[in-house]
Amino acid sequence: MIGKTIADLSPGDRAEITRVVEDDDIAAFVDAVGDYNPVHSDPAYAATTPFKKPIAPGIFTAGLVSAVIGTQLPGPGAIYLSQSLKFVKPVKSGDTITARAEVIEVMRDRNRIRIQTVCVNQHGEEVLSGEAWVMPSKTRVVYEPQTRATAAMTSLALQPFAWATQAMSLWGALSLAVLGKTLIRRT
Repeated sequence: MIGKTIADLSPGDRAEITRVVEDDDIAAFVDAVGDYNPVHSDPAYAATTPFKKPIAPGIFTAGLVSAVIGTQLPGPGAIYLSQSLKFVKPVKSGDTITARAEVIEVMRDRNRIRIQTVCVNQHGEEVLSGEAWVMPSKTRVVYEPQTRATAAMTSLALQPFAWATQAMSLWGALSLAVLGKTLIRRT
């Protein structure tokens, strides 16, 4: 991923991501933020609502917009300043959501861009709309994200070196303590 600076951006620039929403995604989000509203997490309760089954929290869907802004437009290094949101239709497990962002204003002197944001489902129906103000990074940021699996593997691969460093540190501290006692006895 390469972040764009204000010099790289113009009205009409666009980006999008598409994601299939799964039950596990909704459950993980609900757990992460603690939004245990039964309309999101209880199928029996949700069956009594007009939605008939659990719906994703609106902010989950808005998070897809954040993903577009943080990874593509303007991308890594961007600072999300504000977002207006209108939740138009519910998002349910199994829906394919496309989050889109389009630059509608560039304020070069303030290093700000205004972005139209929209999410649509697999039927082309708008489920979320709004506008965001974003501050692009002042320098181009090149970033390759680590997945949790990659981070875990890196940690595992480096663990023996961490143990060796700790052992050497303890050995050094012990050696200094013994040397210190020996020097004290000689004086």
